[in-house]
Amino acid sequence: MDVATQQRAALAAAIKSAGSGTELARRIGITPEAVCQWRGRVPVNRVIAVEAATGVLREHLRPDVFAAPRPARRRAP
Repeated sequence: MDVATQQRAALAAAIKSAGSGTELARRIGITPEAVCQWRGRVPVNRVIAVEAATGVLREHLRPDVFAAPRPARRRAP
């Protein structure tokens, strides 16, 4: 899945978790119109609030900014 598709899916999951775009907007203190303007990509300055309000991980909402932590690599002996 490419990054843009992943971001759209994560935003859709966040809206579904909140119940609607209007409810997501209410939970994070912005207007519903602002959520509609996101066009499938949560602005970086809203990611943490969306994660807190919905439980959708920041790494899924904006993988281009919040990369998933990589496991530590072991050194060869």
